[in-house]
Amino acid sequence: MTDNKITNLDDWKKLQNDYIVRATAANGTVRAFAAYTKKMVSEAKETHHTSPVATAALGRLLTAGAMMGVMLKGDGDLLTMTIKGDGPLAGETVTANANGEVKGFVYNPDVWIPLKRAGKLDVGGAVGRGTLTVIRDQGMREPYSSQVELQTGEIADDLTYYFVTSEQVPSSVGLGVLVDTDQTVRQAGGFIIQLMPGVEDETIDKLEANLKNVNSVTDMLEKGMTPEEILESLIGNLGMEILDTLPTSFKCNCSRERVSKVLLSLGEKELQEMIDEGKPAELKCHFCEKTYTFSVEEMKTILQAAKVTRLSRHNIIDIDS
Repeated sequence: MTDNKITNLDDWKKLQNDYIVRATAANGTVRAFAAYTKKMVSEAKETHHTSPVATAALGRLLTAGAMMGVMLKGDGDLLTMTIKGDGPLAGETVTANANGEVKGFVYNPDVWIPLKRAGKLDVGGAVGRGTLTVIRDQGMREPYSSQVELQTGEIADDLTYYFVTSEQVPSSVGLGVLVDTDQTVRQAGGFIIQLMPGVEDETIDKLEANLKNVNSVTDMLEKGMTPEEILESLIGNLGMEILDTLPTSFKCNCSRERVSKVLLSLGEKELQEMIDEGKPAELKCHFCEKTYTFSVEEMKTILQAAKVTRLSRHNIIDIDS
């Protein structure tokens, strides 16, 4: 994997940039991740013009995706998480890679629902009941895919359930996004604590006691706690060792070439109909909202390439037919 570690952490922190900390404890039987993601979530909010509750929902899944992405091993590995619910948000999708780059979108960014009694954003109500699907594409013939039922729609609870059910890794997931009264992102971050094979009962007891003292991720961030300090509060008494610190960011890798494949996926018949209309085609990337315009001549070229590919598969040389 590309060496993407932060070499001057003090300067990075002064800029209040987003980053992820990886750590271990209890002789390697506990592994932990913590992230500060305010800039990432802010950029996603500005890109998709999300309402406060949609910002919170997307920010939580982006933060989790960033931490789960760095669990991957290879530069080409990808993690995709999709939540589909019957709430007004409808769902959201996040994709992350092993270098801390993550992107995502919600299906309905303009969701407004009443707050909870405590004045908190009702992410669970916005998501509703449904499923969480996690796909890991690690260059194998078939990507690993697993789906679980949503437990609360609050995302952290659902991911905790996913890790135990689908990966058989007992975990505790904490995610938080605090949206200010002006709808800007005030705080964002999270943690994932996981128990590895061989963990002792005494370690589990200590960890559970530590977790009971946690009110919320946003409360810790509001107190000025860094990801390192969050992990110290959770596993510091278990012999914590920080392994590395990596930058994380909202980044879309769409390109004209990638988007042109969407036109190809429409099929030759539909593409020919678009050409016959004589109008340019506009396609928008769901992840970053960038619009790509393809002229009629460009669509003809794409169609011809599709025909060449199809005919070559059947060992036919006459590409003008």
